[in-house]
Amino acid sequence: MSDTAPITQDVATIPRKLPEGPVNIVGLTRPALRAALVAMGTPERQAKMRAGQIWQWIYQWGVRDFAAMTNLSKAYRKELAEHFVIEIPQMVSRQVSADGTRKYLARIAGGHEVEVVYIPEADRGTLCISSQVGCTLTCSFCHTGTQKLVRNLTAGEIVGQIMMARDDLDEWPERGVPRDETRLLSNIVLMGMGEPLYNFENVRDAMQIAMDGEGISLSRRRITLSTSGVVPEIARAGAEIGCQLAVSFHATTDEVRDRLVPINRKWNIETLLEALRAYPRLSNSERITFEYVMLRDVNDSDADARRLVKLIEGIPAKINLIPFNEWPGAPHARSDWDRIEAFADIVYKAGYASPIRTPRGEDIMAACGQLKSDTERGRKSRREIMADAKL
Repeated sequence: MSDTAPITQDVATIPRKLPEGPVNIVGLTRPALRAALVAMGTPERQAKMRAGQIWQWIYQWGVRDFAAMTNLSKAYRKELAEHFVIEIPQMVSRQVSADGTRKYLARIAGGHEVEVVYIPEADRGTLCISSQVGCTLTCSFCHTGTQKLVRNLTAGEIVGQIMMARDDLDEWPERGVPRDETRLLSNIVLMGMGEPLYNFENVRDAMQIAMDGEGISLSRRRITLSTSGVVPEIARAGAEIGCQLAVSFHATTDEVRDRLVPINRKWNIETLLEALRAYPRLSNSERITFEYVMLRDVNDSDADARRLVKLIEGIPAKINLIPFNEWPGAPHARSDWDRIEAFADIVYKAGYASPIRTPRGEDIMAACGQLKSDTERGRKSRREIMADAKL
């Protein structure tokens, strides 16, 4: 398998009763939930209403026990409990940075683990969620890229990360109490472990659940999907999810981007930019974000800045400049602050917003590009110990 080949899995659109037990409702789309209720024996004429009631209990009020769904009959609640479960990823650990950033280690089916990060700010609270266990892209500046891809997350495991964080933030409203629109968790970024567009269907279904107005109810404009450049899926993301788009760009020549972001060897800069220019809903109010990690003496020259603004000319965009977040054994170093500011000034004078991202959660390895599950760190440590013993 090549570095950029996606992993696929058989994820049924309409759930089947699994041999090992009840079906997990979390992650089922509305049509799939209705179909599952009908398969359980719910009359067709009632299935839509019942699905809506269950949906609100789970996604609006955060209820995980069918017995608590008091607008359903006791007999029906008992039947639901026999056929279904309501399960989200298990929070294994929770670390809080000095700056308030929270990093969660979440365990999913099979004992695999992914990292999730919550970043509180004055005007928003952003949750960075994962779409895969590990990653297949091997970007040289990204700690997650040193962890091999294990599998795609299911839609339930993706939306479950949002639910897990809302549990920790105690942000589920009470039934019958007017909803408070001031949210601790107001934004979602698919910038955690994995390449979201290599797990498109599950990411799409999870985000449609998150955007549903009778549940978690996040605006599509508060969801940002970050891709390294899976060109064939970019237009589809705009059409079927409609979220904001961010691109891990990081270089201004194919020679450099081939090294930093190996997927560029399959879809080069020109091909990627063509797809971005055609992205649905692109406008001055819905711009593409170009993520650009600042690497000393690699991609941070004045010439790079000028090439960057020339390349993206005509695309409504902003450029997020990211000081490289170092990790043990990293092959790169962070650009000097003066160099970052000079780069930003060139971009800004060309007419593009060029905020320099403040590193968050570095003390708990929660900053951009630093995510890597403790399980994988442990495996690596044991391998290294064994290798050292043989020397």
